[in-house]
Amino acid sequence: MKSMENTSSAQVLKKQPEEFDLVILGGGTGSTIAAWTFAGQGQRVAVIERKYIGGSCPNIACLPSKNIIHSAKVASYFRRSKEFGITHNGFTIDMSGVRDRKRKMVSGMNEVYLENYGKTGAEFILGTGRFIAPRTLEVALPDGTSRRLCGTNVIVSTGTRAWLGAIPGLAEAHPLTHVEALELDEVPQHLLVIGGGYVGIELSQAMRPFGSKVSVIARNKRLMSRADEDVSEALRSLLEDEGIDILLNARIKRVSGKSGDSVSVVVEQIGTEKALKGSHVLVAAGRTPNTEGLGLELAGVELTDRGYIKVNERLQTNASGVWAIGEVAGSPQFTHISVDDFRVVHDNLNGLKHVTTGRQVPYCLFTDPELARIGLSENEAKARAIAYRLFKVPMEANLRARTLSETRGFMKALVEADSDRILGFTAFAVGAAEIMSAVQVTMIAGLPYTTLRDAILTHPTLVEGLIPLFSSAPSAHDVAGATATSAS
Repeated sequence: MKSMENTSSAQVLKKQPEEFDLVILGGGTGSTIAAWTFAGQGQRVAVIERKYIGGSCPNIACLPSKNIIHSAKVASYFRRSKEFGITHNGFTIDMSGVRDRKRKMVSGMNEVYLENYGKTGAEFILGTGRFIAPRTLEVALPDGTSRRLCGTNVIVSTGTRAWLGAIPGLAEAHPLTHVEALELDEVPQHLLVIGGGYVGIELSQAMRPFGSKVSVIARNKRLMSRADEDVSEALRSLLEDEGIDILLNARIKRVSGKSGDSVSVVVEQIGTEKALKGSHVLVAAGRTPNTEGLGLELAGVELTDRGYIKVNERLQTNASGVWAIGEVAGSPQFTHISVDDFRVVHDNLNGLKHVTTGRQVPYCLFTDPELARIGLSENEAKARAIAYRLFKVPMEANLRARTLSETRGFMKALVEADSDRILGFTAFAVGAAEIMSAVQVTMIAGLPYTTLRDAILTHPTLVEGLIPLFSSAPSAHDVAGATATSAS
C-alpha cells in the first residue's frame, strides 16, 4: 500500500509544470531577442522551437535568400564581364556550391545563436509545443519524452508558412516553396513561379542568372499590385528585359505532374486557356499563420477571421499573460517588425506603454536593383486625400550609380503640399535600402526635406543622390511666393 502511495505521488509530481517567468512558443528573431534580453535581466526564460535555431530568418528566409541572391549577382557580373573590360572563356553554375555557401552561413549563425543562449542563460528547447491550459504548455521532445512548462507570461511567435491555396493538383505536384527553392542543388531547367509578390519576384530574378528559364504567373493585373504604377511597371520591365516571361491577370485552373521532373500549369488569361510546361513549380502566392495544433483554445486565446492571433495595440491577446509577436500576430511580415514587436512587449511588461500604432514600416525588395520604401506611396496618399508635392529623378542622375554601371531605376519622394515634411520615399535603385535609411532617419527626427537637400554629403556616393532629388521640385515657400506674385 505504501509503495502504491509513493508511485501516485511521483506521478503527480511528474505532471507538475516547471515554472518560468517567461515561456516563448516559437523561436523567431523577435522572440529570440526577447529570450536573451529577459534572461539577461535575471528572469527564467524558455524558448520552445520545433526545428530552427533562431527561427525562419537566419535559416530559411531573409538571410539565406539574400545569400542566394548575392550568388546570382556574381553570376550576372560574369555574364556582363565584357561591359567591364573583362573577358573569360565561359563559366558554369554549380548549384550545389551555391547551396553549400548558404548552408555554411546558416550553420555559423546557428552557432552564434546557441552561444548567446548559453551566455544569457535562456533555455532553448527543441520540440513541438502546445497549450494544455492557460499559460501552460506541453513540449513533445525528439526522444519521445515530454515536458510541461508554465510561464508567468507567455509569448507566441510561431510565424507563417507558404499558402498553397486550393488549386487542383498543386499539392500533389509537391511544389517548391521558398524553403525548398533555397535548397536546390541543380538549376531548374524551366521554373514556373506562382505569385507576383515579394518572394516570387525575388526568387524569379535570382534563378535567371543561374541559367534557368523562368515564367511568372500572377493573378493581378500588375506585379506588386499594391505598389505605385511606376514601381510595378519598372519591375515588369526589369524582369522582361532579363528574359523572364510574365503572365498577368492569370487564373490557375489546375496543375499536373511532379515538380523537379515535369510539371504543367493550366491558366486562364483573358478568357483563353493555355498550358505552361516546366521542370519545377514554385508557390509564392501568400502566407498563412501557424496557429493550428497549438491548443490556443485551451489557453483561451482568440483568433481573427483570417486565423491570426488577435492582439491589441500592445500585442496582448485576450488571455491574461499571453502575448503574440511577429507574423502570427498579423504584424507586417518583416524581421525588423518582429524585433520592434519585441520592444513593444518588453516595454509593456516593464510597466511602460508602448503601442504598435503609427510606427514606420520600411521595406525592401531585394531585386537587382533593389526596391525600397518608407512612409506613404502615391497610391496611399491619394486614397487618404493627402496633398503632396512629388520629387522624382532617374538614377542616371546619380554619379555614383554611373561609376557602377547601375543606372536603372529612379528615386522619388512625397513632401507635404503646404510644408517641408517628408511623407514618403521610394527608391528603385542600386543600394536602395541604404539610401532609404538616410531619408527614414530624417523623417524620424522630424526634419524638413531641405535638411537633405542642403546637406554636404560625401561625393561620390549613392546617398548623395538625395541632393538632386530634393532639388527637383520647388519648395513650399517658392510655390507660395509664386502664387502671391501671380495674384498681385
